[in-house]
Amino acid sequence: MRYPRSLIIGVVVLSLIVAACNGNNKGKKTGDNAESPGFSFEPDSASLAHYKIPKWYKDAKFGIFIHWGVYSVPAYGNEWYPRNMYIKGSREYTYHREHYGLQSKFGYKDFIQRFKAQNWDPNRWADLFQKAGAKYVVPVAMHHDGFAMFDSKVTKWNAVKMGPKRNIVGELAKAVRAQGMKFGVSDHYANNWYYYTYADDFDTRNPKYAGLYAPEHPKDAPPDSAFLHRWYSLTKELVDDFHPDVLWFDWKFEEPAFKPYRYRIASYFYNQARSWDKGVVLNYKNSAFPESNAVLDLERGRLDSIRVPYLQTDTSVGEKSWGYIKNEHYRTANSMIDELVDIVSKNGNLLLNIGPKSDGTIPDFAKNVLLDMGNWLSVNGQALYGTRPWKVYGEGPTHLKKSGSFSGILTYTDKDIRFTAKGDTIYAIDLDWPDGEVVIHSFAKSAGLLDKEVKSVTLLANGEKLQAKMESDGLHVMMPSAPVGKFAYVLQINL
Repeated sequence: MRYPRSLIIGVVVLSLIVAACNGNNKGKKTGDNAESPGFSFEPDSASLAHYKIPKWYKDAKFGIFIHWGVYSVPAYGNEWYPRNMYIKGSREYTYHREHYGLQSKFGYKDFIQRFKAQNWDPNRWADLFQKAGAKYVVPVAMHHDGFAMFDSKVTKWNAVKMGPKRNIVGELAKAVRAQGMKFGVSDHYANNWYYYTYADDFDTRNPKYAGLYAPEHPKDAPPDSAFLHRWYSLTKELVDDFHPDVLWFDWKFEEPAFKPYRYRIASYFYNQARSWDKGVVLNYKNSAFPESNAVLDLERGRLDSIRVPYLQTDTSVGEKSWGYIKNEHYRTANSMIDELVDIVSKNGNLLLNIGPKSDGTIPDFAKNVLLDMGNWLSVNGQALYGTRPWKVYGEGPTHLKKSGSFSGILTYTDKDIRFTAKGDTIYAIDLDWPDGEVVIHSFAKSAGLLDKEVKSVTLLANGEKLQAKMESDGLHVMMPSAPVGKFAYVLQINL
């Protein structure tokens, strides 16, 4: 059969149009980490500014951080024992010589064989984190000490070839994701270059151990090209092996020598995430990136205002150390819930750290804090998960003395209230039990913040509808005669 010439030409043109469209659509994904689905990130700040923080992260609010490694074996001082044991005159230096001998004979490397993880069960950990109400989990994949907690092909100093002889990161990733949580990894390796001290009576000077301690170099020398390449290769391994939802970086990453490498890894991570069809988060400290390129993380810190763009705080259940140590002083569940609420009200997430023992068990006190937080979130979580900040973060007399990293721990009163919002619902969270009534001054007509009438007020702890009356100084809410539940108390205010 012969077809009309005009029909043949039309079919050819249509085919070319379809092919062009398919070419333009090639690689398009539904992940929410780029301005345009067809966008390809380049290793520079202007290109990385197209990054978008995924909705799942803004909804999650609460994650678990895990500092677990060889430093949990000596369990003394803090997780910087590997560095401090080589600083003459430090308490760790003296402690090490008294308990283990000379650093030339028994160095940090010798703790590796004692790091057994013999009681570790990743599924038990994941179950605990899920019960705690966490939505994502971020273990330390490689700390300053230079020991990788995964099956690295770049370094032999890893947990599969030595110590536990298990792929700690890989096994935990499987267990966490099986519980429906997101999974991330943290990379602290940039500081390995600056970490150890070299001396004749230290094993750090032996080139045989340079893969762990970094090659000896002048104290103030910037990282050389070999170390920078090694850092990039190790970090790329983490991206390729675990497809992390969160890639978290510690300090020293912001040093000038790392700039081209950190932009390379950021663009690589974001582009890989597009191929995985998911939105991801890169956390940085200090000034490693412009704020449009990734998500800023404050160490043990908070702000005294709502921040746009989004923010994360990392802090620990232990006040002295991030890793497990004997005689730790632990935060209370009440204190951690108050901090979580405060952070969420100011447009941020809390990444809360625990330090497991060297055998893989989590200290009971830390475990109980997580379970208490989970019990509170099971009742009151709707006031945090999926919410966004209201017009003001809150009200009350208690304020930070310092805003930013290392801002300190606060004790709140019943006059300290934090707000979150979801649609026509405002959650007013009182950080201590009030006697008789709660007065929400931010709702006063003179404040000019409330543009709709209050329809109802419910105490989430028991679902009770509470009497409320608007007066000149704000909304007065009558509370039950005795505390209902524990810790912070949530009023669901429907407009």
